[in-house]
Amino acid sequence: MSDKPTTIAPDIAAEITRWLSHLGAEKRMSPKTLEAYERDVGQFLAFLAGHLGGVPALKHLAKLTPADVRAFMAARRASGAGNRTLMRGLAGTRSFARFLERDGKGKVGALAAIRTPKLARSLPKPLAVKDARRIADADLREGETRAPWILARDAAVLGLLYGCGLRIAEALSLTRAQAPEPEKLSTLTVTGKGNKARMVPVLPQVAKLIADYLALCPLELPPDGPLFIGARGGTLSPRIVQLAMARLRGALGLPDSATPHALRHSFATHLLARGGDLRSIQELLGHASLSTTQIYTAVDSERLLEVYATAHPRA
Repeated sequence: MSDKPTTIAPDIAAEITRWLSHLGAEKRMSPKTLEAYERDVGQFLAFLAGHLGGVPALKHLAKLTPADVRAFMAARRASGAGNRTLMRGLAGTRSFARFLERDGKGKVGALAAIRTPKLARSLPKPLAVKDARRIADADLREGETRAPWILARDAAVLGLLYGCGLRIAEALSLTRAQAPEPEKLSTLTVTGKGNKARMVPVLPQVAKLIADYLALCPLELPPDGPLFIGARGGTLSPRIVQLAMARLRGALGLPDSATPHALRHSFATHLLARGGDLRSIQELLGHASLSTTQIYTAVDSERLLEVYATAHPRA
C-alpha cells in the first residue's frame, strides 16, 4: 500500500493498515479495490484536517457530526465528483468505520446517519425500428469468412431477442425440441429469472430464421440438447452473440449502446409505441414487477419529445 499522507495521525494510520489487511485476507478484495478504499479514506481524512483545523486522531472521529460528513460530500461534489464517485467513497469510509467499531476503537455514527447518494436510473436505449429489423439480416454479414450456418445461427438468436424480447440466457437455454415450426404463429415456453416459466409468441419471420439455421447447421442436434451451438458443437456462449452484434454495429453504423440486450429493450419500446399495454408487455418480458416495465413508458415519452422538438413547426 502507499505511504500514508501527513493528514493522517499515527493511530489512524495503524488502523488503516490493519483494516486493509483484513479486507485483503478475509474479504478477498482485489488490490485495485483496496487501493481505491485507501484513497477514499485518505480523502476524507485530508478534508477533516482542514475542516477541523488539525490532523484528526481516532478520538476525533467519534465526535464527528452528520454536518461534518455533509460538508465533506459538498466539497467533493464542488470538485466535480458525481453521485457514483460519492457513493463509492462513502462505502469505503463506512467500511473503515465499521472496522473500528467492531474492534472497539470508537463508533463513527455520523457516517451511518448520512443517506447514500442515489444514482439516476438510466433509461434503456432501444434501436430504431428500421435498425432493429436489419439486425437479423444475415445478408449484412455475407462478406465475412465465417460459415453460412454460423451467420444464420447468429441471425436466428438476434431475431429471438428482438422478435420475442428474450434475454440472451433465455434464448441460449432453448432446446432443439423447442424450435418453433416455420411459417406459422407458434409459442415458446421460456424459463427466465427466478426459474419462472412464461409463454411467448414466436412470429413466423423469427421461426423462419430458426428454420434457416437448422437447415444449414452441419452438426446433429439432439432433441434435448441446445438449439444453438458453437462452431465445435458445444453450448453457444453469450460472448459469441455479443461479438456478432458488435460486427453488425460496425456494418450499420450503430452506437455502442446497440447491444444484444438493447434488442430486448427495443422489443418492449416498439410494442408500447404501437399501443401495447403494460401488463401484457410485463408478461412477455417476464418482469416480476410492473414498475420494472414502466420504465419503458419514460423511454417512449422521451422519444415523443424528441420527435416533437425536431418536427413540430412551432418547436
